[in-house]
Amino acid sequence: MTQTSTSATAPTALPYLDGDVPLGTIPSADLLPVRNPANRDEVVGTVALGSADHVDRALDLAVAAAPGWAALTATARADLLRSAADALDRHDPAARAVLLTREHGKVRWESTLDVGGAAAILRYYAGLAAEFDAEVDHRNAAGTARFRRRPLGVTAVIVPWNYPVYLASLMLVPALLAGNPVVVKPSEVTPLALTETLRILAAALPPGVVTVVPGTGSVAGTALTTDRRVRAVLFTGSTATGRTIMAAAAPTLKRLGLELGGNDPALVLESAMIDDRLIDELVRGTFTSSGQVCYSVKRIYVHRSRYAELVTAYTEAADALVVGDGRDPETTIGPLTTRSQYDRVRALVAEARRHGARVRTVGRRGTTAHWERGNFLLPTVVTDAPHDIALVTEEQFGPTVPILPFDTDDEAVALANGTDYGLAASVWSADASHADTVARRIEAGSVFVNAHRLGASDLAMPFGGAKQSGLGRRHGFVAVEECSELQTIAHVVNPASLPGPTVAAPPTRPSPSGRKEQ
Repeated sequence: MTQTSTSATAPTALPYLDGDVPLGTIPSADLLPVRNPANRDEVVGTVALGSADHVDRALDLAVAAAPGWAALTATARADLLRSAADALDRHDPAARAVLLTREHGKVRWESTLDVGGAAAILRYYAGLAAEFDAEVDHRNAAGTARFRRRPLGVTAVIVPWNYPVYLASLMLVPALLAGNPVVVKPSEVTPLALTETLRILAAALPPGVVTVVPGTGSVAGTALTTDRRVRAVLFTGSTATGRTIMAAAAPTLKRLGLELGGNDPALVLESAMIDDRLIDELVRGTFTSSGQVCYSVKRIYVHRSRYAELVTAYTEAADALVVGDGRDPETTIGPLTTRSQYDRVRALVAEARRHGARVRTVGRRGTTAHWERGNFLLPTVVTDAPHDIALVTEEQFGPTVPILPFDTDDEAVALANGTDYGLAASVWSADASHADTVARRIEAGSVFVNAHRLGASDLAMPFGGAKQSGLGRRHGFVAVEECSELQTIAHVVNPASLPGPTVAAPPTRPSPSGRKEQ
């Protein structure tokens, strides 16, 4: 028998404005169940698939809110953002973390980090307000000019399912500080904890500054990316979807911020010290969130002289992982969030086997009673794999990793750079100079040395992709800059200093009356 959630308070992700006011009535046919990936029989809540009409009405509200929000100084906006952070802290973030674990599958510490990130990001960007408000004066022979930043206008934020609250906040908050009202489209896969978070945030801000329209990419996403009232689109997700958004936004020349897929390499150099710390960091960097992190380790390249040593130590460490329900304290990694991703990872591993790769299954099952009803996959470590199979060349987004040898630094760099991706990478060495020399040759937006996991890129460090891993940068003040545009106000008090000859006075000509006219 199919089990469903019977709680009268099971959350529904509805299109919202101003905190608690729904954007219209949603027909029941447009409600989609949100299921627990640890037990697909369990319905955690429902998501209303917002229509193009909901997007239209949300944009009306955002357009109406835009002048008032832009007229505030960033310092005044920052005060409201801090108040919103306080409100998020008061409204039971622990409960939202439990909700996120149920809809996503990730373990509790990750959900706590994800949900708690919203308040932390609000406070961080509030601290950058003075930098936004600062204006630069310029003088020349013609007069004076002032350079200032101004908002772009209504901004659409399209959120992925893997770290929904944290990644939404990284896009949303810089846009708010810069003076833009924002319409957010959560993923229909994990909309519940994010929508609850955004309801609290919206209630702490002026009406219409934040609106939420959950829905599918093909309907709500398309409506946002094609509407000419939207001046910027911020998106985190797959490269394929990024291309679709770029094409949809082209006719109206929207500003784009795209953080896209990654096939992130870790290079373990001959000069590395393969000790417990290195192994622990690499295992964390690979398998956190079951590998469903945009910049987690996807490929490991090891100098041939250290290859056997690393494979043995890494496999033994990964064998301690426990796969199960994210609510279970013994669980190390949870299930895959979607069944389609579960099927894809299994297919990638099967293809590797067919091409002669050695696949080691590691870790153990937790005590969950619903193993067969969950999207659970034990981790796999893959060796002896050809370099051209999909497991190596594509982003897996799951608990599997190929480990491959190299002979020289040149070969390692060529292998690392040999895909269309360039989000992140890491270099591992006991020689800081050696590591830095190699890191500078890697085509990636971020290269970490002796680390490669959540937290390695903090909020002050610009983050984004090279090549087909995206456009623009998140984190730091650069994210605020990308949500605004420069304006120059020039006061010309000495036109004579400008180039070009003076235009002569027009010649006089006789009037019909015989008088001369100018």
